[in-house]
Amino acid sequence: MALWVEKHRPATLDKLTFHSGLTDHLKQLANSGDLPHLLVYGPTGAGKRTRIAAVLREVFGPGADKLKVSQRIFETPTRRKIEINLISSNFHIEVNPSDAGIYDRVIIQDLIKEIAQTQQVATTSARKFKVVVVHEADALSRDAQHALRRTMEKYMGNMRVILCSSSTGKIISPVQSRCLLVRVAAPSIDEVVDVMNLVAKKEGISVPPEFARQLAASSNRNLHRALLMLEAAYVRQYPFDESQEAPLPEWEEYIRKTAVAALDKQTPAQLMAIRKQLYEVLTHCIPASTILKTIAMHLIDSVGETLKPVVAHQAAFYEHRMQSGQKAIVHLEAFMAKFMSVYKRHLMEAA
Repeated sequence: MALWVEKHRPATLDKLTFHSGLTDHLKQLANSGDLPHLLVYGPTGAGKRTRIAAVLREVFGPGADKLKVSQRIFETPTRRKIEINLISSNFHIEVNPSDAGIYDRVIIQDLIKEIAQTQQVATTSARKFKVVVVHEADALSRDAQHALRRTMEKYMGNMRVILCSSSTGKIISPVQSRCLLVRVAAPSIDEVVDVMNLVAKKEGISVPPEFARQLAASSNRNLHRALLMLEAAYVRQYPFDESQEAPLPEWEEYIRKTAVAALDKQTPAQLMAIRKQLYEVLTHCIPASTILKTIAMHLIDSVGETLKPVVAHQAAFYEHRMQSGQKAIVHLEAFMAKFMSVYKRHLMEAA
């Protein structure tokens, strides 16, 4: 049984309910006959992937929806084998090279070059090119981005690249200059409420207006998260109550307890307990950067004004280190140890 957020995901550009100006622009691009390289960026939950899938359907027709999941094994120069999951149709392929960490350049060079060198053979398509969708493009290393730039230049005739990222800050200028930048802004509170009401109507339930706005505000205008929270609230209690609290994901509640533990005691034994909790969240496939950001935000909300900039600086420092390392737990634990050290010193000075 599919989650509501997947079950009611719009399949075509005509079914998108907000950012109508952007939707019209994407429709013109898709029907122009010569789709450029695209860099689609915006905050999480704004609908970037949904719009990319809708553009592919507009370009190639219903065949772009017939997806299959496969696994490919790549070999690094040091003979290490890396397994990557791919989602593909006859007309496009979706890949997340950042799953390979520091070896993402191997994925870019081997996989994308292989696809770019093969011409479109499907007779049902009027397009002569294939599309490569690269998710989390802002997590790619600079070497991988330079390899991508050379591939985009060389095989423009029979390949288009669509990059999906949260921001453009980490993407090098040569790659940006070869793409048409498409910004997908976060929906407003009212737009999130409208989508939730639309999904609720399809599911045959009603949502009180105040509770809908509370869910939209608690999700930070993240539509994906808002729909997950709506379904979780429905499972927990229905009919809804106006005073009902918006449910947080279990992993976020767990991380909040980890932050509280760091504020409660600053001892080696407490740090070992926190390490186990961090491992627990990582084993449930929560991205390390998301864990670090969530813990940092809880800590910033809990400490005094003098420590807020220190916590933010240390979180940014260890997030940067995490990008170039391989074991996320090392950097997460180092951040917690640093915070506990700084917080302990602050408490002693205050006493």
